[in-house]
Amino acid sequence: MPAVFKALNKIKPLYDWTYKIVMFICKILLVADIIITTWVVIGRYVPFIATPYWGEEIILTLMVYMAVLSATLAIRTRAHIRMTAFDSYLPKTVLKVSDLIADLAVLALGVVLVVYGYKFCNSPLSLRGKYASIPTLSKMWQYVPIVVAGAGMIIFELEQVFQRIESFFVKDEENKEVA
Repeated sequence: MPAVFKALNKIKPLYDWTYKIVMFICKILLVADIIITTWVVIGRYVPFIATPYWGEEIILTLMVYMAVLSATLAIRTRAHIRMTAFDSYLPKTVLKVSDLIADLAVLALGVVLVVYGYKFCNSPLSLRGKYASIPTLSKMWQYVPIVVAGAGMIIFELEQVFQRIESFFVKDEENKEVA
């Protein structure tokens, strides 16, 4: 079984690359959000600077994208809020199994987000609806983050699931030192 995990570890650079790209996109979205927000606020108080009519809706859309993309990054680094009050009292095997079940549940949520998010993005409500301030832009772009979040969850949760399963078959570093 460890040979399978050695083969799976060869795609780790792909996960690292994906993580870096998503992190870069989050940074770009944050910078754009700050610039547009500053422009909107200055435009309200400085008479000769026009406030963009599309500013607030784009700011909110960028924030949604940033939130879902950063959530997928937190999955990879295991930085999500977790209930760990009893972890020190549970046997390691029970803890590993419960973590694997939690990861599988998040993976299933990612699949649900992709499937139903895609259906919703292609619904008449989404395609025919328009931004109030930008009538040429479809409301679909407000719902695309659902699919993006689901895809990111699937990608990074697969890595977590493989690592959890690997922990059952490969001895810990502590066990290797003792043996």
